[in-house]
Amino acid sequence: MKTIEMFTDGACSGNPGPGGWGVVVIDENKIIKFSGRELSTTNNRMELQAAIEGIKKSSRNVEITLYTDSLYVKNGITSWISNWKKKNWITSSKKPVKNKDQWIELDKLNSIYKIKWRWIKSHQESNSKESEFNNLADALAKEAII
Repeated sequence: MKTIEMFTDGACSGNPGPGGWGVVVIDENKIIKFSGRELSTTNNRMELQAAIEGIKKSSRNVEITLYTDSLYVKNGITSWISNWKKKNWITSSKKPVKNKDQWIELDKLNSIYKIKWRWIKSHQESNSKESEFNNLADALAKEAII
């Protein structure tokens, strides 16, 4: 099975406020970039939306290695979500899960697609490929706000 790499990021001007998301996909030697925005949103919603949009545009016949600099997204989908679902979308602090609509959509996509979730430290100045494409996804998200 072919593997693609995906770098996602979200940004917000104010929290809440206008927001944007960006996705960079590395498919063999091709670099595919896309982004979007919302007029009133939060940073976490944009982080989630970036992952959702990136996955939705992917073929089901590939394995996705998805890089996010959001521990909220990475830990939410790989760890916290199972307890949220068991507890009827209530957090460990007995509050309703925020962004439930997006978590439900991301969970559905995660069950359909083969995804390896990877966290990457944001805003790195290193010359690594991961840092370069994470910074590019960040730039796309910020540009989408305007």
